[in-house]
Amino acid sequence: MIKIGNRMFDVENDCYIMGILNVTPDSFSDGGRWTDMDKAIAHVGDMINEGASIIDVGGESSRPGHVQISIDEEISRVVPVIETIKKNYDIPVSIDSYKSPVVEAALKAGADMVNDIWGLKYDRKVADLIARYNVPCCLMHNRDNTEYSNFVEDMLDDMKETIEIAKHAGIPDEHIILDPGVGFGKTYEHNLIAINQMERLTELGYPILLATSRKSVIGLTLDLPADQRVEGTMVTTVMGVQKGASFVRVHDVKENMRAIRMTQAILKEGRK
Repeated sequence: MIKIGNRMFDVENDCYIMGILNVTPDSFSDGGRWTDMDKAIAHVGDMINEGASIIDVGGESSRPGHVQISIDEEISRVVPVIETIKKNYDIPVSIDSYKSPVVEAALKAGADMVNDIWGLKYDRKVADLIARYNVPCCLMHNRDNTEYSNFVEDMLDDMKETIEIAKHAGIPDEHIILDPGVGFGKTYEHNLIAINQMERLTELGYPILLATSRKSVIGLTLDLPADQRVEGTMVTTVMGVQKGASFVRVHDVKENMRAIRMTQAILKEGRK
């Protein structure tokens, strides 16, 4: 079990949805759709009704080729949204950032979890903040190149380094979730391998979050634009459940929730 906000998550036996809320004008798949506060909060309500258990708020696009924005601008995007979500809904909120000033501002605003796409390696102060505020974190595999001697083993070694940073900062094991980092520091083929061998990450002993929603690996495979990748995403969600993912981070909550429930029903009967 892992506690996020005021909720307990059975990471051994279930798979939960983290709904994506990008409050950015330039995200790769939904840029600009949720920059208006009323629309953003209404969308959160929709995602909750469709089955989301966590809302992940991001203020800077991490798409390939994105331009890094200022810390002040990122804070001004995410803090009001986090405060409004916490005021209107009883749901855990995650801050999607790798910069310590943004993370601290989000935690002060009521965020319950930190989602760091650099696995604590971009800004080491993020690890200290996670420990100090005593919140869970999702730590993603990432690197600034795609050069591997043995992709899976190197990815595991990279993640072990991230775990060491977390433990050195005082983050307890029960607050750590790992993400294989589909779409980051990987070639197209690496992304497919990361999904196909996701269960290798479970060897490290932590719950896994799979984040593939609408990503380029799906677009390249199916030759489809970002807004037409829901079926491809659902396939990765099904594989994630089969391989032991405890969380999936998605844009299309309703469809992926149905895919999770169907997969779980089949797996449950198959174990009898």
